[in-house]
Amino acid sequence: MTTPDQQSPAPQPPRPTTRDRIYRSPMGLVGGVLVLGLAGWLGVDAIISGEGSTPWLALATLLLVVPLVVAFTLRPAVYAGEDRLRVRNPFRLIVLPWGEVASLRAGYTNEVVSKAGDTYQMWAIPVSLRARSRAARKEARRTAQASGGGRGRSRGLGGLSDVDVHDGPVRAESDQIIHNLRQTLEAREQASTAQGEVTVRWAYELLAPAVAGAVLLAVLLAIG
Repeated sequence: MTTPDQQSPAPQPPRPTTRDRIYRSPMGLVGGVLVLGLAGWLGVDAIISGEGSTPWLALATLLLVVPLVVAFTLRPAVYAGEDRLRVRNPFRLIVLPWGEVASLRAGYTNEVVSKAGDTYQMWAIPVSLRARSRAARKEARRTAQASGGGRGRSRGLGGLSDVDVHDGPVRAESDQIIHNLRQTLEAREQASTAQGEVTVRWAYELLAPAVAGAVLLAVLLAIG
């Protein structure tokens, strides 16, 4: 029995049962790091060793180029949680509760459409037409193999072995990601915790230095 002086511990908010799934472009990350390394090497060398207005031109160029490279290569990401989808594009962060997502489209670009009719491209999940064509050819071969007997044969280390028929069609990686997101949408769009408003925040931390670099570069070029 508790006395008035003994306070029961305050209830803790429930923790999410699963972590957000994060989707990013590996090629974008690698390309961004390489471009930043090259730009840093050339820019710092010009600032240290340059003469006249060269150091200032190099500084202005770095102020313009670095935020743009970060925005289009390192920043894009898609976070799929239990209650919401967060789309981090080059200059915006869009948060969409699953209850506000109308559809997910996979065409020449991957897009999420809100119930208000707004469309947001998902930069972190680029479409590869080559990968999509390769997946279509694999799916066609698998369908032909299945229609010829249901199961194919493949020679393994111990001789002939049955080839398992995978569940579902063969998809390109980006199309598979969209399929997984659609499954999450179907499962969570009616949940009470997945309701709310769509919010959009601009990445001023990248826009401000890029604009400052562009203005400084224009002034330096104008005055010669």
